[in-house]
Amino acid sequence: MSGHSKWATIKRAKGANDAKRGAMFTRLGREITIAAKEGGGNPDSNFRLRLVIDKARAANMPKDNIERAIARGTGQGGEGEALEEATYEVYLPHKVPALINVLTDNKNRTVAELRKTVSRAGGQFEGAAVAWQFNRQGVIVIERTDKVNPDAVFEVALEGGADDIVIGDEAIEITTSVEGFRDVRDALAKKGYELASAELAMVPSSYVELDKDKSEQVIGVVDALEEIDDVQNVYHNLQVPDEVAA
Repeated sequence: MSGHSKWATIKRAKGANDAKRGAMFTRLGREITIAAKEGGGNPDSNFRLRLVIDKARAANMPKDNIERAIARGTGQGGEGEALEEATYEVYLPHKVPALINVLTDNKNRTVAELRKTVSRAGGQFEGAAVAWQFNRQGVIVIERTDKVNPDAVFEVALEGGADDIVIGDEAIEITTSVEGFRDVRDALAKKGYELASAELAMVPSSYVELDKDKSEQVIGVVDALEEIDDVQNVYHNLQVPDEVAA
């Protein structure tokens, strides 16, 4: 269970793009609103809300922004009522399957933007059935530093019930079932490990490899999709070459 962490590479690249665009707080606020709307405003009893609040705090999102987003979701503001969550199955260029997760107050507008972005790049928006190539799983990433002992992390994660552990040069990636995610996450946190990310995500069951030029084309479309305000996540199964991720 060691080797190159494909998922961590993709997430690091996405995180850098989010920070560059300055759109992270908007995305986090919408996710908080939806989580509070569906499960209530108490993070102790609403695990999805707790996860996204942790993510927001890690991104240094102001406390007032978090509280306002929760208030909208619990009915103290109108925006939460208008937002809808949806996932679209598409093929990116070179038949790379992808899932696009959105939060929107206008599905027609969002679909039009997605269709234009995917189709112009030579992908396929309508008629793609790719969800079967992804599984909903917990993904926890711990950055490797001098203070992090990979063997110790491996042991704690395994005892906590992790399904897979990938030890890369820059990060340790732990994959869990949805049901076991909370136990593994809490076990690692209890031991004092700082989690670079911890989320429930759509993880591909296998990966595809393309040459540098084709990979750049695919990542260019992913970047364009993530520039759309309503897009929360783009999940795909391209194994991104290191030189492209950089």
